[in-house]
Amino acid sequence: MMSGQGQKFKKSELGKLEIKGCHLGIVGTHYLDLKTGKKKVKFRLTDREVMQVGENTCIITASGDGVNETENDLPHKRIYMDYNATTPLEPEVIEAVTEAMKEAWGNPSSTYEPGRKAKEILDWSRTAVACMVGGKPDDIIFTSGGTEANNLVFHTAVNYFKDTWKNSGQNSLSADRDAKRSLPHFIISNVEHDSVKLVVEKLQKDGKGEVTFVPVSKVSGRAEVEDVISAVRPTTCLVSVMMANNETGVIMPISEIGERLKVLNQSRKGKFPRILFHTDAAQAIGKVHVDVEELGVDYLTIVGHKFYGPRIGALYVRGPAVESPLFPMFFGGGQERNFRPGTENTPMIAGLGKAAELVTQNLEAYKDHMKMVRDYLEERLMDAFGKQRIHFNSHFEDTDVLPNTCNVSIIGPSLQGRKVLFRCRRLLASVGAACHSDKCDKPSHILLSCGISYEIASCAVRLSVGRATTKEEVDVIVKDLVQAVARLEPCNPGTDVR
Repeated sequence: MMSGQGQKFKKSELGKLEIKGCHLGIVGTHYLDLKTGKKKVKFRLTDREVMQVGENTCIITASGDGVNETENDLPHKRIYMDYNATTPLEPEVIEAVTEAMKEAWGNPSSTYEPGRKAKEILDWSRTAVACMVGGKPDDIIFTSGGTEANNLVFHTAVNYFKDTWKNSGQNSLSADRDAKRSLPHFIISNVEHDSVKLVVEKLQKDGKGEVTFVPVSKVSGRAEVEDVISAVRPTTCLVSVMMANNETGVIMPISEIGERLKVLNQSRKGKFPRILFHTDAAQAIGKVHVDVEELGVDYLTIVGHKFYGPRIGALYVRGPAVESPLFPMFFGGGQERNFRPGTENTPMIAGLGKAAELVTQNLEAYKDHMKMVRDYLEERLMDAFGKQRIHFNSHFEDTDVLPNTCNVSIIGPSLQGRKVLFRCRRLLASVGAACHSDKCDKPSHILLSCGISYEIASCAVRLSVGRATTKEEVDVIVKDLVQAVARLEPCNPGTDVR
């Protein structure tokens, strides 16, 4: 039976540790929550694995030293550096959500006071979100999140092509391109989020669309403008390129693509359907300047939980159904001007509006702080491991990157990123997109697409800092990484923490 607080167990004692009369649950990444009566302790799983779990018994095997820690110790030891995966709510956001729950619980379509209050919050939040991205309030459609917003764009493009193709391009094509058999053509980069990539793959598989995956440059890490434009066909109806990549932090040339598409659309007028332009700005908002007028996009995806807001989203549409088409996926009570019906989630929308307001007010300060901390992190990693053992996968020639993102490989045959993170006792980070956290057998296809070798990509760890990350925390996690590497390479003395 395991008992005591702060008790250390030797390797021999942990060969087979049996804990009876307890319930087992996962807490964090490397901890087990063991509840025995009123007593609650946490046991670090580094170098251990659960061999058997019964209703009242679990057996753990171990290959290294273990520490039984009290619950109060844990919060002071874990340092979060996975802000590209998600962010905590700002206190002001929590306050806005809570106030809306208390004071604006009415249906926004109602005319009595709680309903009017809810409607006022929706209007205010719509304006705040529009201001954040340089659009108009009427251009903002609230959605459940980024995935829905992205799907709505492609759903719109398919229906837009059906409506416009029959009145345009078929007369300019050769006889073998029968208009009735022509399919909408989409252009995306080969490093898009799954909520874009899987949509076009499904359309292609079902025979409802064709897609060109533009490979990113192995020199710049970007989807280059000429490569995008050269992929255009008469049937092209949508170009979708993310504004910034979630793993490398590379910022794509959205403004330049937008300028070229604007010129191209002028030459296509009356012949072929207009090419719509979309960017998923999930990773960019709150980290770099985002302005829809400068970008020249028709659609822009907004994801609240990436900039310290709640898990809700929005889609910017340039003049919905007037300048840019928008076809609803759902049908119901007419909310969001029938583009996205369903009773609005007032508290979450209130939080999104507050998070957007904070970005508008503080973007430069956020950006400067994150860049300062990220640069310091890279310096410390270089000092600790040396030039020969470090490869920064987010460094590309003449390419701008997000100010908070450091994708790094600590090079070594046994230093796969997941193994390194598993042995960290204080760092909370990931090897890439949180959506792919279960795909542990292969390195990131994003890094491979950018020209990173298989061996180096296998060792990758994505470290993304936040608004409140400090240099002191950087020092702690660098030391933690050094110790994790030492556990994997006990005979290698080539690291130093100063």
